[in-house]
Amino acid sequence: MDKFKIIIFLTGLFQLMNCQKMEKESIAPSYNVQISHTDNKHLITPVEDSLITLEGVGAHLPYGSSSGSWGNSGKGFTEQSGTPIGADIKYYAESEGVFYHLKANFPRDKVKEFVQRAYAVDESESSNEPMKEFINIHNEPDYHKKYNAFSKSYYGMSDLIFGFAPKGMVVVWLGFGPTQIELGQYQAEKINNESEIKRLKEKYQKMYRVDANLFEQLAKENYLPDESPEKWINYRKKYNWAPQISSENKNFKLFSINTDYYNGERDILLRPSVINPSVKEKAIPREINFFWETGKDEAFEGRIFINWEKANEEFENDEKNFKMNIKIAPDNNSLEVFLNTQPFKADSVRIYKSEKKFKESYK
Repeated sequence: MDKFKIIIFLTGLFQLMNCQKMEKESIAPSYNVQISHTDNKHLITPVEDSLITLEGVGAHLPYGSSSGSWGNSGKGFTEQSGTPIGADIKYYAESEGVFYHLKANFPRDKVKEFVQRAYAVDESESSNEPMKEFINIHNEPDYHKKYNAFSKSYYGMSDLIFGFAPKGMVVVWLGFGPTQIELGQYQAEKINNESEIKRLKEKYQKMYRVDANLFEQLAKENYLPDESPEKWINYRKKYNWAPQISSENKNFKLFSINTDYYNGERDILLRPSVINPSVKEKAIPREINFFWETGKDEAFEGRIFINWEKANEEFENDEKNFKMNIKIAPDNNSLEVFLNTQPFKADSVRIYKSEKKFKESYK
C-alpha cells in the first residue's frame, strides 16, 4: 500500500512539473501589429497576408494601408498572438504602381529570446531593486506583481512593426512599450506574372472598394519615378558609441536618457546604468531626451536634435569606440556636445524645467 502511494505521488509530481514546464514554454505573446511607411507618399496596401508563428497560431496584419512614420504607424489594432517567426505578404505600392511579395523568415532563436524579455521604461514603485536594461520573463514569471504593481516599469513584447520603403525594402522591429529594437531588413520581390497581377488587382479593388477606373487614375496621380530606399538603408548604419552626460555642479544627478534613432529603434536608460553607459553598436540618434536635478526645485529636461548627414560624417571619422559627451553648464542654462573631446554641432538644443519625479529626487 505504501509503495502504491509513493508511485501515485511521484507520478502526480512528475505530471505537475511537466505541466508547469509546458505552460512556461507554451506561453505565446500577444501584441499589436503595425504597418508603417517612410512617409505618406510611399503608402502601401496589403492584399494578402499571413504571419507565421512558432505555435502555428494564425496571425495577420491590420486591415487597411500603411500609415504614420518610419517604425511607427500611429495606429492600434486587434491584438494578435503567437511567436512571430516569419511573414508572407503581398502588397500594392501605390507610388510605384507595383505589387510586391514579401516572404520573410525571421531569426527564430533571436525572436524566441526577445519574447522572453521585458524592458525597463520607468522606475518601479513596487520594488527597490536596481533597474536592469531588461529582465527575463521566463526566470521571473511574476514580474508584473513584483515590478509593475502600481505602474508599468517593465514592458514585455507589445508590438510587431513593419516598415515599408521604396523598391520592396522592408524592416521589421519588435516593440516593448516605448523601447523598439530592429529584428532585421528584408527584401520583397516585384510580382511580374501577368495573371497574378490581374488577380491581385481585382482582389485589391474589391477589398478596398476601388473601381477599375479610379485605380488607374490614382496609379497615375501617385506615381513617383526613380524613388530609392537608399536613405532608409543608410539609416541602418551603426557605430560603437554611448552617451555620457555630466556636469561640474557637485549636486548633479542624472536620472534617465531616452534616445530615438534614425533607424527606427528607441531605448531608455535608467539609474544606475544611465550614470556610465556601456559602449554598444547603435545607429545615429535623431533625438536624445534626458532628465537631471541639481537640488530641490532644480529639475530639468534636456533635448538634443541631430542631423543624420552631419552626424554620419563625424561618426565615420571618429574612433571605433567613442562617447557622445554632453556637458551641462553648472547653472543648468546651457550645454555642449562632444564626440570624445571634439566639439559636435547638434541641430538644436533645448532645456526645460521639469516636474518629473524620481526615487532619488531632491526632497
